[in-house]
Amino acid sequence: MLMRLAMAGIFVSSGSTCTSQALKSSHVLAATGLSTELAQGSLLFSLGKDNTEDDVPYVTEQLSEITSLLRQMSPLYQKYLKEGNK
Repeated sequence: MLMRLAMAGIFVSSGSTCTSQALKSSHVLAATGLSTELAQGSLLFSLGKDNTEDDVPYVTEQLSEITSLLRQMSPLYQKYLKEGNK
């Protein structure tokens, strides 16, 4: 996901800088009840002074397309669907 987003000119991280050196998930996401596995798969999007409202539709469109592509490629996602999850 990180590489595909970067190829689209969208730069995100897989966690905050305070947890970047450790393989720990966000304590904030854990506090919301999210499982460790899902929390470790989170992405951090940051906005800066150079971002505009016009950037948001582009990011959401790219995120949707990349997610669809990666789901098609994932045997784990296919298994998830076969188990009746949607």
